[in-house]
Amino acid sequence: MKLNLKIAVIVIFFSLFNYCVGKTCPMNRSKQQEKVFKIQTSLKYLLYLPDGYDKKGQALPLIVFLHGAGERGNDLKKVKAWGIPKMLEKKKDFPFIVVSPQCPAGAWWTEYAESLKALIDYIKTEYNVDASRIYLTGLSMGGFGTWYMAERYPDEFAAIAPVCGGGDVFWAKQITVPVWAFHGAKDDVVLLQRSQEMVDAIKSAGNNNVKFTIYPELGHGCWEAAYGDEELYKWFLSHKSNKK
Repeated sequence: MKLNLKIAVIVIFFSLFNYCVGKTCPMNRSKQQEKVFKIQTSLKYLLYLPDGYDKKGQALPLIVFLHGAGERGNDLKKVKAWGIPKMLEKKKDFPFIVVSPQCPAGAWWTEYAESLKALIDYIKTEYNVDASRIYLTGLSMGGFGTWYMAERYPDEFAAIAPVCGGGDVFWAKQITVPVWAFHGAKDDVVLLQRSQEMVDAIKSAGNNNVKFTIYPELGHGCWEAAYGDEELYKWFLSHKSNKK
């Protein structure tokens, strides 16, 4: 019996080996590449390139995704826990280049604005990105980061989609791009008021290209509904900046 068991194990091993040779093994099918961007400090990130990506072909839209506080650290697998990176592990086709950086442990996205801008500039240089279709989104801490980046670099993005975040209402007048904000009415981590005050401030400053989705029955984890809505990605693609 022991000999037969050993033979069975060997057969299974070589069957799996032969199946994985020349193709991506089913145990490692992720299309998100782990990268490190080295500037003043290192910034790890996930990079997703759509099927058929061609550096010399048609330029593609770019989504920059900012994760929440729970995904900070030095392990990029944590970034795949929620939002767009989680979706990309299962989604077969997604027409965007996606960059999902990881914020270092104990830090906040607002401390890494210059690093994020440098990373975006690098991606635009190294990959076939349509500079007129760069979109920014993030959840929770990443929602705050999204508002902050849009205030600090108002001409960089074609549209933004902050999820359950908040920002500085004083600088909200800087945000002139289309906005689609999301928040759960029962959020007891980041109160609904934080998104509402940003939406109100932006509209008061004259930007009426603002959508605000409130989920009456959802709490802080409303990002599952937000990023699961295909209309968000159609909305992104409907907007272009004047950049070339």
